[in-house]
Amino acid sequence: MSSLTVPGMARPHRWLRAHPVAADALLALAVYGIVLIGSFAGRDRAALAPGPGFLLVGALACGTLVARRSYPRTVLGVTSALTLAEIVADRGGQPRTQIAMAVVVALYTIASRTERAAAWRFAVATVAVLTCAAMFFGVPPWYSPENLGLFTWTALAGALGDAVRSRRAYVAAIEERAVRAERTREEEARRRVAEERLRIARELHDVVAHHIALVNVQAGVASHVMDSRPDQAKQALAHVREASRSALSELRATVGLLRQYGDPEAPTEPAPGLGVLGQLVDGFARAGLEVTVTGGPGDALPAAVDLAAYRVVQEALTNVHKHAGPGARAEVTLARGADALAVTVLDDGAGCASPTASAGGHGLLGMRERVTALGGRCTAAPREDGTAGFRVHATLPLRGRP
Repeated sequence: MSSLTVPGMARPHRWLRAHPVAADALLALAVYGIVLIGSFAGRDRAALAPGPGFLLVGALACGTLVARRSYPRTVLGVTSALTLAEIVADRGGQPRTQIAMAVVVALYTIASRTERAAAWRFAVATVAVLTCAAMFFGVPPWYSPENLGLFTWTALAGALGDAVRSRRAYVAAIEERAVRAERTREEEARRRVAEERLRIARELHDVVAHHIALVNVQAGVASHVMDSRPDQAKQALAHVREASRSALSELRATVGLLRQYGDPEAPTEPAPGLGVLGQLVDGFARAGLEVTVTGGPGDALPAAVDLAAYRVVQEALTNVHKHAGPGARAEVTLARGADALAVTVLDDGAGCASPTASAGGHGLLGMRERVTALGGRCTAAPREDGTAGFRVHATLPLRGRP
């Protein structure tokens, strides 16, 4: 509404909105002035001044408009009754129906602030009663301009009030939808950020846990044989250098996901998959873990399934290396079916009862989350055949396969 105010009137407009009773009092005075001016414009009455009775009735009708916001129905009833009294009191003559301007304002208030069905009932009843009274007791003939004018003004007040109420409801609905849409966008953004953060955390854990474990073992070997067998120590240090280089490469690729548009170009090397499973197994073999691989992925796998299968094997072998104890062996089985890839990792170690025994470990949790995100299932538990060791089994659906 402030955009519709006349320039220079913004301050009075704000004051009137902040003081509704004062605004209604000014409105009542304005309506009373219109009633007095209109009372001289009647037919054959240009020289006749309104009597004291009309002045009193008009003042009462317009004065009740001060309470139109608090008691709209009462105000409509009082103004309608006083208008009827003026029409009936001058029956047979020429009643001054200008007092009905107070009814017009009261009826507009009802229509703009009340539910539509109730507002229309009040409007129809008020228009019918006042129009019929004017036709029976007012200026003859019944279709005189004064009578039709009374009908037009009261009907117009009801229609205008209903239009204003509908407009307010429409604006309120738009604002509510805008607030709800903004809240939904914020929630969706937070959800996507949380999912991306969790995915990157899984990638970092898989890379760091695997390569740092190999570096740790090879560094220990080099330290142990440095004096007695320097050739073997040099070989172990070479393995440390290779594992650290691989770790840095994968970390660089993962951190590249965090770059923003316009940053230096991120690495374009592909994510690891079962195609480099032999390199992964060789790395564990150099660290002293004997690994046997059975089966294979067959045809090309979807990128997400290929990466998830590689990470499952990597995490499972890392846990075997860390927890199964010295001399443990592992067996990796890849079985591709019509619609799923099964990955199984068995070990015969007798170390920790569960890889989760290490404090703060998130490997198995991240592995399950990765598999579940693709719609698969992942289990990790001691072997069921009664032998020592641990079993990790993941089933990855091949959805999205070309």
